Amino acid sequence: MDLNQFVPSQNSALTMDSAESTAAAAARAPNGAARAVDDYDDDDDAVPEVAACISAMLDLGGSVESKRLFLARRTALEMLRDRGYAVPEDELARTLPEFRAWWEDKPELERLAFSTTLASDPSSKVKVVFCPPEPVKIAAIRVVYTGVKDENLSRLILILQGRIMSKAREAIKEIFPYKVDTFQITELLVNITKHALKPKHQVLTAEEKAKLLKEYNVVDSQLPRMLENDAVARYYGLGKGTVVKVIYDSELTGNHVTYRCIF
Repeated sequence: MDLNQFVPSQNSALTMDSAESTAAAAARAPNGAARAVDDYDDDDDAVPEVAACISAMLDLGGSVESKRLFLARRTALEMLRDRGYAVPEDELARTLPEFRAWWEDKPELERLAFSTTLASDPSSKVKVVFCPPEPVKIAAIRVVYTGVKDENLSRLILILQGRIMSKAREAIKEIFPYKVDTFQITELLVNITKHALKPKHQVLTAEEKAKLLKEYNVVDSQLPRMLENDAVARYYGLGKGTVVKVIYDSELTGNHVTYRCIF
């Protein structure tokens, strides 16, 4: 097995012909092709499907802000679930209209906060906190700490709507006695692990890692590397020394497996 395999980047483009050019092409085509176009246009069954597809992509029911908050919170909940935390299905299944009805009744950022525990270890507790749109300074970090210091957390996730000052980022390491993950809200509008071109990542347990190293007679430093600030590593909250199994399965990459060590 080659541990140094990688996925080549590839750009894709999507083009769409206008209705006028389609009609012109049909006029120039042989009678059979013209009839095929006419038959397609007369297919009434296809119209509702197209209309439903377009309707699903449009968002005419509320503000842009509420949609951003909905998407970011949903991705954060999916991220917690993928990290092994217990997340209720009704929270994950909440739709945008349902969220807006709930949110607009009392639009306060504190209501977006969510805390839960590891499914395998209820003593390990995490909390997600949304910060205001203003730039995050040391004072804001202290306010957050005051609000969570008595909750016996093992980890905290801050979702920022504005830029964080360098001194505030340093203050996080000094004030909090546990790991704090920070994400810009724009990073959570889409769940990157669901992208069609993103390979599947599986975090190895300590036992699985030891078995892998023994099988290939290597040490951590000899494995292909993944930066700790890599988007996938941050999504799963991976620390240095963690090994992930990367599974490629697509027409572009073929079917193969490789491993990465966080450093």
